[in-house]
Amino acid sequence: MSRTILPVWLTTLVLAIGVGVLAGAAYLTWLPLVLAFIVLLTFAIQLILSRKEQLVTRMIFSIGGALVILAVATGVLGMLHGRLLT
Repeated sequence: MSRTILPVWLTTLVLAIGVGVLAGAAYLTWLPLVLAFIVLLTFAIQLILSRKEQLVTRMIFSIGGALVILAVATGVLGMLHGRLLT
């Protein structure tokens, strides 16, 4: 695993937990903003790294993993707030 993927996933996890704790029922407003921030963070990390090899692969794994983490967070928060599939 590339050293640029794990920081993105950990940041996503921390922000998703933060949204769950602080946003309450407004989590559906904040989770897309977390994803937007993660996309920008991924671009910034890749630009700082300045490595062309496997750029697209690293970005796909970073953003794809973050998307999975946020999907799980949405499901968990939906069940906790009773708003899933209603």
